[in-house]
Amino acid sequence: MKKILALLLCVALVAALFVGCGSGTQSTTTTGAPSNGDTNAPDDGGEANTPDSGNASDIKIGAVLVGDENEGYTYAHILGLQEALSNLGLTEANIVWKYSIPEDETCKDAIVDCIDQGCTLVFTNSYGHQSFAQQAAEEYPNVQIVAMTGDTAKASGLANFHNAFTKIYEARYAAGVIAGMKVKELVDAGKLSDKNYDADGNVKIGYVGAYPYAEVVSGYTAFYLGIKSVYEKVSMEVQYTNSWFNITAENEAAVALIADGCCIIGQHADSTGAPSACEEALAAGTTVYSVGYNVDMLSVAPNAALVSPTNEWGVYYTYAIGAVMNGESFETNWAEGFDQDAVALTELGPNVAEGTKEAVDDVIAKLKDGSLHVFDTATFTVGGQPVTSAFATDTDGDFAPDADEAIIDGYYHESYFQSAPSFQLRIDGITELN
Repeated sequence: MKKILALLLCVALVAALFVGCGSGTQSTTTTGAPSNGDTNAPDDGGEANTPDSGNASDIKIGAVLVGDENEGYTYAHILGLQEALSNLGLTEANIVWKYSIPEDETCKDAIVDCIDQGCTLVFTNSYGHQSFAQQAAEEYPNVQIVAMTGDTAKASGLANFHNAFTKIYEARYAAGVIAGMKVKELVDAGKLSDKNYDADGNVKIGYVGAYPYAEVVSGYTAFYLGIKSVYEKVSMEVQYTNSWFNITAENEAAVALIADGCCIIGQHADSTGAPSACEEALAAGTTVYSVGYNVDMLSVAPNAALVSPTNEWGVYYTYAIGAVMNGESFETNWAEGFDQDAVALTELGPNVAEGTKEAVDDVIAKLKDGSLHVFDTATFTVGGQPVTSAFATDTDGDFAPDADEAIIDGYYHESYFQSAPSFQLRIDGITELN
């Protein structure tokens, strides 16, 4: 089923304009769907007041989405909401869909329209929606509003305003282990050329990133550390596209990284641009493999794709909607990972290294039981020095963490003080190219 969905999605992606956490362009309203951490933040006393939803089967839910089914990030949210409806015995009549809502006053208008249609719970799915979602929460205290990927709910003090994200960094680390095993296989088999090594003898890894934000930095660092856990002698180059979705820019960034000798290309970008570039290069005789994001990339890179880390949004949507249906409060900040099946890995590609499944299963088991921590400070340095202190929370709006010590017990506690990623350290071995 996942492969069928991926095939449908990849066809649609070619014509799509995506903003994973970025801007949409058109607003569409419909009541029908398209056809097609540390467990939570510390107790901050910020849980919502018990909502009054009346007859649970009559609940109305608003979904204010930055894109539509034509781009992977929003499509994953659509599938998650549909999964929640099924889990909770609800139907499409219970949801008001708002597609392609940009990060401006249009968002506030869309939320208010959902409320006017009877919604007592409204979700937004882009970071840029957050300020407008918070305004709506202030004006409508009896409506529960969730800004997915946001980070201001705790500080707002609003009982009806929430943030949620997944511990996707866990899946990125596990995907890094898969990539690391492939690197080791290539080295051991003598399949890399001098071009694939930097001046210090490190194997070159490439990464197509959207923006230099914490969400991206956290993700590519987790991926890199996963690789290094298997094969120590690697360096990574990050090429930014300054767009959450731009299939041409992502393809061009991957082509440039491949030309520079990178033999693995990871991504925090949502199109098929980078995997397609890897498949084309591999077919032409260049040794390079792809690690995607959000969806299975095997349909566009059947030989080059190794795996994709994914968010399983249905876990959160089922939790939050279920709480409102039952008249219960729910978390101000929510973040879950492998232990709650909130993140996952897609089907392994045919060219992963021998023993990969067993190795990654072991890694996931250790992440679940807490014996492995992604951002263990013993595994990285900054400026050649070990890191003993780093903050997690931005209190003054300048996007630089200045509160809440995040390094506790020897590791950075990601998605602990807030749902969204906060890790912004630039560790040694990774170079941002722009």
